[in-house]
Amino acid sequence: MSISYKRLWKLLIDKDLNKKRLGELAGISSASITKLGKNETVTTETLEKICRALNCDISDIMEMTEDE
Repeated sequence: MSISYKRLWKLLIDKDLNKKRLGELAGISSASITKLGKNETVTTETLEKICRALNCDISDIMEMTEDE
């Protein structure tokens, strides 16, 4: 199983936000944004900052997917 952040990118579209603005709102680095874009590991602190900035739940920004 692996983690997918597709839900995060869809949420940004729905809220009319871009990745740069997400970084500003959440106070996270561009490196963290890049990791998210590659579905790489980020800290729970980073995920918490995103959820607080977007006023959403963790399940709104990520999901577990089956490896193919």
